[in-house]
This record gives sequence, C-alpha cells and structure tokens, in this order.
Amino acid sequence: MEFMMPPPIRVLIVDDHPMVRDGIAALLGRQPDMEAIGEACNGIEAVEKFRELSPDLTLMDVQMPGMGGVEAIAEIRRLSPDARVLVLTTYPGDANAARAIRAGAAGYLLKNAIRGELTDAIRSVHAGRRALSADIAHEIATHALDMALTERDIEVLRLVADGHANKEIAWRLNLSTDTIKAQLKTIFEKLGVHDRTHAVTVAARRGYINPFL
Repeated sequence: MEFMMPPPIRVLIVDDHPMVRDGIAALLGRQPDMEAIGEACNGIEAVEKFRELSPDLTLMDVQMPGMGGVEAIAEIRRLSPDARVLVLTTYPGDANAARAIRAGAAGYLLKNAIRGELTDAIRSVHAGRRALSADIAHEIATHALDMALTERDIEVLRLVADGHANKEIAWRLNLSTDTIKAQLKTIFEKLGVHDRTHAVTVAARRGYINPFL
C-alpha cells in the first residue's frame, strides 16, 4: 500500500518588513511539510488575505502600521474561531504576550528564535498545541500573580513617557492633579518601582507601552 504524505501546512506570513517576509518564506520553502501561500504587511491586509486564502496557520507580527497584530488576531478569530495564529515578533514582555493570547493567538515567539524553534512551533500550533518562547513563558510565570495595569494606568503611563507633567496629564484626562498623583502611586506599586522613569522603563520592557511609537 502506497503511503500518502499529508498536505503541507499552508502559512500566511504577516509582517511589515519585506525582508522578514522573504526570509520566512524561504525557510518554509525548505520544509517538506510547509508552504507560504501569501503575505500581508499590516493587520487590515492580513484579515483580507485570511478571507481570501483560508490558510492553515497565520504567522503574525504585533506592531504594524494601521491595524496591529492583536486587533488582526481578534478579527481573524471572529471570522474563524478555529483559526491557528502564531505570533512572531521583536517585542518581548508578558503583557504583550497576554494581549495576543487573549485575542486568540496559540503561540508567541520572538524573532531571535532559532529557525528550528520556529518550524517546530508552526507544527505544534497547527496540531492544536500552544507554543511559547522560553523567555516569554518565564516572564508570564514571573508576573502571573502581579496586579495587571488597567487601561487608565496605561493611558497615564503613555503620557508620562511622552514627558508630560502631572498637571498636564490631569488636564488631558479631565482629572485632578491629586487623582493623577494617586494613580501614579498605584502604578508604582503594581510595577514594583519608585519613580516615573523606572515605571516607564519597566512598563516598556513588559510590553504595556511602547514609548518609541
């Protein structure tokens, strides 16, 4: 009886850097059980390509112009609740990973992962399992019992990162200066820091904010 090879895993590659997409496509092309069937450069195009191509797995970046990866994941999973999505990004941090997983991603890898780790993760996610970079898994475990920042906390921190003083933050958010001071104290406690600069640094490292956007 002749053995029939299963069809290759059909992968949609979503990243705003053409060289990254080309590199991933070349890597997949060397795998006997995978093929790149399409590319997208942002979240909006990713959703359109997903509708058009119905890939077995979508490889998704997080930070992209227009619609970002997390929003695209949520929309793709709304269209197809069984869709398999694996995040591949340069952005570490437990908060980034948690947002992506809550949106429906089954895995979260960093772009510095070795090639074998990426292809193994694609196979795992396609098979219905989860895949996390060791560093990300460690970060999630480390902060599992921490109090998460609220949307208002993050809004205040973004304004702090932009260099605004408490008085201006209060004006922008239509709150009192005392309220902002109290909120910053709460944020410091949640992040385990003692000043504004350290708060921004830790929040950026964990993926709550990106002060460079």
